[in-house]
Amino acid sequence: MKRRTILVADDERLVRAAFRMLIDSSDDLVTVGEAGTGGEAVALAAELLPDVVLMDIRMPGMTGLEATGLIRALPGAEGVRVLVLTTFDLDEYVYGALRAGASGFLLKDTPAADLLAALRVVADGQALLAPSVTTRLIAEFARRPGGAGNGRHGTGRHGTGRHGIGGDGGAGRASVPMAELAGLSEREREVLLQIARGHTNDQIAEHLGISRVTVKTHIRRLLAKLDAHDRAQLVVVAYESGLVTPGH
Repeated sequence: MKRRTILVADDERLVRAAFRMLIDSSDDLVTVGEAGTGGEAVALAAELLPDVVLMDIRMPGMTGLEATGLIRALPGAEGVRVLVLTTFDLDEYVYGALRAGASGFLLKDTPAADLLAALRVVADGQALLAPSVTTRLIAEFARRPGGAGNGRHGTGRHGTGRHGIGGDGGAGRASVPMAELAGLSEREREVLLQIARGHTNDQIAEHLGISRVTVKTHIRRLLAKLDAHDRAQLVVVAYESGLVTPGH
């Protein structure tokens, strides 16, 4: 069995050691490197090309937010996923990281078994999206005037883009107007709305009366049309465009 490779980024040495011990205790995961700063995380991600970077979102100097955007923009590192760690769920930095291309986030007090399961999900190329938590996070910051969404220099997955982080390290973006959804079919809008409400593919299929295969086809088209990295970014787009508003 090929073991999925993990890069651990945290500014506390003991925390990194604990994560390494946990990860290396599993049969299908292995730690290939440790980074104590955001800059080191970017450099090691470029060198090692791990399956997943387990990233502390708040580090001195270059934050995990900035590092996430830079890793997602690395040439040849499209397969490197980022899973961010935070001490509390309503974290503006985590919101920025999701916009920058992180595949999800976990609280630092997540049970060991859940952490390992999350790493496997992200290593398999899926977004780790706990609807009740992630949707609440995005709803908190996406439409906040002058808040997380008002940065200047977006850095998306291909360099500059509209779903990226701010050049000043905040969760910067250009506004995502409703017009951006103009190229979507009515069915694609319906699927996007269901995704933003935290529904699974099975739930979307049942609600819209279509097959799971059709749901997956619509999601692939949404990702391509909206230049989104994964499901988490689709939720961000839905809120920022005004298709969904907090509380509705």
